[in-house]
Amino acid sequence: MPELPEVETTLRGVMPHLLNERINAVIVRDRRLRWPIPESVERLEGSTVINGTRRAKYLLFETMCGVLLIHLGMSGSLRIVPKSTPWRKHDHFALELDNGMQMRLHDPRRFGAALLLDKQEAAQHKLLKDLGPEPLSETFTADVLHELCKGKSATIKTVIMDAHVVVGVGNIYACEALFTAGIKPSKRASKVKMDALIRLVDAIKEVLSASIKQGGTTLRDFLRENGEPGYFKQSLRVYDREGEPCRACQTAIKRQIQAQRSTFFCPKCQK
Repeated sequence: MPELPEVETTLRGVMPHLLNERINAVIVRDRRLRWPIPESVERLEGSTVINGTRRAKYLLFETMCGVLLIHLGMSGSLRIVPKSTPWRKHDHFALELDNGMQMRLHDPRRFGAALLLDKQEAAQHKLLKDLGPEPLSETFTADVLHELCKGKSATIKTVIMDAHVVVGVGNIYACEALFTAGIKPSKRASKVKMDALIRLVDAIKEVLSASIKQGGTTLRDFLRENGEPGYFKQSLRVYDREGEPCRACQTAIKRQIQAQRSTFFCPKCQK
């Protein structure tokens, strides 16, 4: 699943081709996504893209007539291609731009979304209104995390992966941040002390920032057909390294299942 760094990388890749461009046509080849693509998206025709932002894993493209919300689902991607480019089987939605290019949503499993939101009400849409703070923002602090951990019997890994607590900390980045902070993933959230939470917040910001700089783990080429691997995978210190030596102490990395997800950690470095 595309995580926050991949979604941010996508935003940065497509925006130079979208900003201030007029949308000449909206093409819907299959409305059957997680939420059916509404007919209202056709109102985008003739409008201009004036901004693009990200909220959690949602891409928000502001136009003169509303905000286009796109979610990449489990396996989706966006590409900017010449409009003459042959369509792929799972290209379900596209914007045709005045510059002769198209932005196409490719979604093999159809878990994504393409919705048109009212500008004034976008932030209060049901998909966005209850989301926690952005992890790279100044509003995500150790004090905030401390308050949200109080009285929780859930593990610290489960808490930081909860989008109501903080958005965008997926499984890979939760494992990596907890290793960086020296915290055992299975530790009860309410038992994590303030000094460790300070390290954890710093580690989340560090890991996500590093991944964004390296294009995430599934970097896409936005102009060509082929996808290229992201570079952050080469920097992973615990994730998907079961049995391999810890890069810090040489102890074998362990794997356990938490909330039906694989968790990787160093039994010596993480307490």
